[in-house]
Amino acid sequence: VGLVLGAVMFLAPLLVDVPGLEDMGERMLAIFLLAIVLWVTEAIPLVATAVLVIALEILLVSNQALLPVPGDGDATKYSAFLGALANPVIILFLGGFLIADGAEKYRLDKNLAAVLIRPFTGSARTTVLGLMVITAMLSMFMSNTATTATMFAVIIPILGALPAGRARAGLALSIPVAANVGGIGTPVGTPPNAIALGALEEAGYDVSFLDWMIMAVPLMVMILVGAWLLICVLLLPGGLKVELDMRAQWHTDRKALTFYVIAAATILAWMTESLHGVSANVVGFLAVAALLVTQVMGAEDLGRLSWPVLWLVAGGIALGDGVGATGLDAWILGLFGWDAMPAFVVIIVMGMLGLAMSNVISHSAASNLLIPLAMGLATGIDGLEPVTIAVVLALACSLGMSLPISTPPNAIAYATGEVTTADMAKVGVVVGVVGAALLVLLMPPLWSALGLI
Repeated sequence: VGLVLGAVMFLAPLLVDVPGLEDMGERMLAIFLLAIVLWVTEAIPLVATAVLVIALEILLVSNQALLPVPGDGDATKYSAFLGALANPVIILFLGGFLIADGAEKYRLDKNLAAVLIRPFTGSARTTVLGLMVITAMLSMFMSNTATTATMFAVIIPILGALPAGRARAGLALSIPVAANVGGIGTPVGTPPNAIALGALEEAGYDVSFLDWMIMAVPLMVMILVGAWLLICVLLLPGGLKVELDMRAQWHTDRKALTFYVIAAATILAWMTESLHGVSANVVGFLAVAALLVTQVMGAEDLGRLSWPVLWLVAGGIALGDGVGATGLDAWILGLFGWDAMPAFVVIIVMGMLGLAMSNVISHSAASNLLIPLAMGLATGIDGLEPVTIAVVLALACSLGMSLPISTPPNAIAYATGEVTTADMAKVGVVVGVVGAALLVLLMPPLWSALGLI
């Protein structure tokens, strides 16, 4: 059904004249509608759709288009679309992924979890709080999925020590919630962040690693504490005790020690970008070079990286480039009368739309579809800052977590058999809606007061 519907939606703008839209815009609309259908239905893998978007942009709206380019032939160079595959934000994520994989290879993730959980042993509620804090911290620098898988390896013995029923569900559910929320904290935490940064960079806006953290971490902490309280009230009885025997087994060979130093130096350099002036993207690439040159990581480690995620992000960046270059963003802006709305209403509507979509399709797909449109809105509405709308959408898309299909961490938790869809929906809906409300109502004024926008 997705393939047939996608073909129909793709052909419609090419065969039927669209009022108010130039020929190149109609071609881009065809690509955009096809991307929507394929990303929503997942008729083909998400990464396949992302690559298809780039290919169709080259064939239809670039200076290498198969169809004649109307007017003076001033079409976007095909290299601009191919360049999305090596966008600086992709390089930043490449560095983040390699460090995350190294943390798993040298057991840094599990050892940190074992050390950090010690102050939280005893009460089940305290233990869950500790696990959520650790998960969120790891998820800021590792993929949400990898963090969830790591933490479930840590807590399986704890699940067995709890009585069957709601307590186990509360513990199992706390991990994906914390992973999803923690991912918003840094630019490398989750793909929607990279998609937003890529769109902003293409539009000439620079958001540093530390600036992103200042914008996102306060919201992350508020949602994390609220989610813990909610899980305690709904699923964790007071007075329940948990005894843990967690031991760290640190690797102390040359490669492991070298990895620890490079990872720490990279994270420190990311967070002090404003002091030394070296772009976070460059720092990410230097980390890749250092890890490979010192032979801490090798070609086989590069092969295990999440390349589909990187290419998915690249597809979103290329989609945004095409929407802007062909005038499609201005045409869509005129369809709904967005310019008649106050800026704060647009932020609220787009934030809630991002939350709703990311509950039923992947967070990356929702970001890929909405952020290019949002950047178009930001150029046509007085008082609407591109940085505000892009960051709001990225964070809102990461809060969709009410169903097992909403995000891979949810699917991992559901696969344990301890979490029901009803419990996941109760917690996910409340956390998502309240978190999105805090995001759209509280954070933009705070960012403005701090001089970030």
